[in-house]
Amino acid sequence: MNELDPQLNRRPEHIHHIHLLGVCGTGMAALAGMLQKSGYLVTGSDQQVYPPMSDFLAQAGIAIKSPYAAGNLHPKPDMAIVGNVIRKVNPEAQELARLGIPYLSFPQALAQFFISGKMSLVVAGTHGKTTTASLLASALHHAGLDPSFMIGGIVREFGGNFRLGHGPQVVLEGDEYDTAFFDKGSKFLHYQPQAAILTSLEFDHADIFQDLTAVKAAFAAFTALLPKDGLLVAFLDDPKVAEAAANAPCPVLGYGLAPERDWQLTALRQEGAFSFFTALRHGQVFGDFTLPLPGRHNCLNALAVVALLAHLGLDAKTIAAGLAAFAGVKRRQEVRGVERGVTVIDDFAHHPTAVKETLAALKAAYAGRRLIAVFEPRTNSSRRAVFQNDYALAFDDADMIVLREPVPLADVTPELMFSSQQLTDALRQRGKNARVFPDAPAIVAALVPELRENDVVAVLSNGGFDGIHERLLASLRARD
Repeated sequence: MNELDPQLNRRPEHIHHIHLLGVCGTGMAALAGMLQKSGYLVTGSDQQVYPPMSDFLAQAGIAIKSPYAAGNLHPKPDMAIVGNVIRKVNPEAQELARLGIPYLSFPQALAQFFISGKMSLVVAGTHGKTTTASLLASALHHAGLDPSFMIGGIVREFGGNFRLGHGPQVVLEGDEYDTAFFDKGSKFLHYQPQAAILTSLEFDHADIFQDLTAVKAAFAAFTALLPKDGLLVAFLDDPKVAEAAANAPCPVLGYGLAPERDWQLTALRQEGAFSFFTALRHGQVFGDFTLPLPGRHNCLNALAVVALLAHLGLDAKTIAAGLAAFAGVKRRQEVRGVERGVTVIDDFAHHPTAVKETLAALKAAYAGRRLIAVFEPRTNSSRRAVFQNDYALAFDDADMIVLREPVPLADVTPELMFSSQQLTDALRQRGKNARVFPDAPAIVAALVPELRENDVVAVLSNGGFDGIHERLLASLRARD
């Protein structure tokens, strides 16, 4: 088996053609777009090609080759960027080693091409990274600061998940997942943070972290990267976040609901999909804010952004205007369509905490309407039994729960696998209306006849879910 030469893990002096292995990942697709806009010839390859990243790459004119094959590295590129979905045995990884092509990991490339020389503002945490980073980038943009950003979701205002600005700041979603098969450290360890937001800390990514202690160690290593003159804005209501924040060598601003926080969320109220809150700084009113997103968790994310922007010198009026203008992120409580009075919503939630917070927000936003949760356990963690019991408490705000049986993980024994049937039984024991089906077509066939006007269907998955959103809408249109 061919081995990558560590000496070739570098950026070559002369670059024209860059090939990205695993280009359809949200971060990799953003990087591809950024490199193309910087004047490089960019190509990519992937095994699974689906929206929204496939649409985004097609619109950018970036050629995608699928499936993976050694021939995809011919003609030979000047450099390759290896996504963390790529394994050592991948035919392109093998050909990369055989040809002796210089290579970087995704976070290495991001750091070397786009972070160096900028003020790096990194949003990290188990939950809320994408929305919080998007709020931060959008507010900076509306303040006229012209930021760059790279975020793991399509920011609706910009029609993409990256932007190359001329301002001093670059906003980054700091992912704790591993870097590459040749670098098992977390991605965010490459991001050179000058200031950071830490939203939450829970066990996740069971395929790379052995336990919560390992997750804590990764976040502690991240906060230690901050310079002494930097800043960490941390959700100190969570003791695990406080533990990681204690490792930061810089000042820490705590935010949350507790009155002792530097920044406190108060006077929260919700009207439909809009939230309103007051931010207190050291117990004094800093400002009143409107957020076009439902849910307490989103308001806490916004409060973290307020704290960081205030540190950067923005006044409350400017920050409030930026937050109020936020247009949202695709796949985060995104309304995909309304047919026969039924609203179909797409959301990325998959961790039990994210599922619970998302459904609570939607229940409040669509008060008085029946909420149906359709859940696909698709991540490596959600397909393991590690969260089996936690999920039973995550769907309380749903009036009906429809589950898909997970696709088995090849390297996990059956007794360690998550069971949708077991979760269905547990939910029923708690008095919930829950059912399980083998796949998306079976769910659509069973669910559509039962849907009625004013129902809200929340589809929760971190993947395409076999196009279930459009299947539901099309089936509703065709219904007699």
